[in-house]
Amino acid sequence: MREHTKVVRIGNVAIGGGNPVAIQSMCNTKTEDVASTVSQILRLERAGCEIIRVAVPTMEAAKALREIRSRIHIPLVADIHFDYRLAIAAMENGADKIRINPGNIGSSDRVRAVVETAKERNIPIRVGVNSGSLEKELLAKYGGVTAEGLVESALQKTAMIEDMGYDNLVISIKSSDVMMCVKAHELIASRTDYPLHVGITEAGTVASGNIKSAVGLGIILHEGIGDTIRVSLTGDPVEEIKSAKLILRTLGLRKGGIEVVSCPTCGRTRIDLIGLANQVESMVTEFDDLDGVKVAVMGCVVNGPGEAREADIGVAGGIGEGLLIKKGEAVRKVPEGELLSVLRGELEEMRRERRK
Repeated sequence: MREHTKVVRIGNVAIGGGNPVAIQSMCNTKTEDVASTVSQILRLERAGCEIIRVAVPTMEAAKALREIRSRIHIPLVADIHFDYRLAIAAMENGADKIRINPGNIGSSDRVRAVVETAKERNIPIRVGVNSGSLEKELLAKYGGVTAEGLVESALQKTAMIEDMGYDNLVISIKSSDVMMCVKAHELIASRTDYPLHVGITEAGTVASGNIKSAVGLGIILHEGIGDTIRVSLTGDPVEEIKSAKLILRTLGLRKGGIEVVSCPTCGRTRIDLIGLANQVESMVTEFDDLDGVKVAVMGCVVNGPGEAREADIGVAGGIGEGLLIKKGEAVRKVPEGELLSVLRGELEEMRRERRK
């Protein structure tokens, strides 16, 4: 369980040992393009990303890490496949952690060379195993990809690195099969005290991926398993951060930020509630310092004021206008086009009051 896992430090972020579950994402830019990569990381930082991973498929990408690292504010993880020299170069150029699958690196001498560099610099290694990389002998042993096979593969690889005298490790076992992923994490949590990086791999688009990730991560995290997470989505990585924060808040594992509640709309709705709710949800990310504030976006004046009673502030739609509601009381009417700016103004006032 996360309270009993080892503490591993990734740059200035500590995971494991009961530390808050850290939110990760991965850039989809070409790492060699430093300007684009830095720009995306800074956007992710503003959204709440706490650890960022980049692909390192070339030596040019490995060398680019030095410049990228100097221009960002969160730990940088290098994702390595196959070439052990890239892992070494990534660490030499400032990576705070590397992600490898020792089975893809090659001979034990090559793995040892990576481990020795990590040991010299005290850089954590994330041992990553997923359902697409399971070894042939384990596929044969278990009759295909199974939770047991994923766990055995991961523990074999951590044992290999331990035998080389290094235990500054994080384990990741991922599958696109949600319930297999859940079972694998339940099994491995009882067999190791290394911190676990949790995610549903290849989860899909923002729509389907969010559902699979919320179900899988929700179960795993609720069981007390997992020290850092990534919501893997086919889309803008910023969406991954939004989803991860919401999953953690829903489970009570993260405080801070604003909760937005909105009604599902019905035939009584006379404003563009769907558009407004999406705008409000994006806008409130700028107010993460307003811990515990609830904003309601309701579609009509029939049920809206009552449904918004438990919110700190909200709006209920009318015909081309809306009611501004504070603590369950209707304050005034606002033209539809001004609802977003009025809500922003109210939140800014709340911020000023809290800072006094």
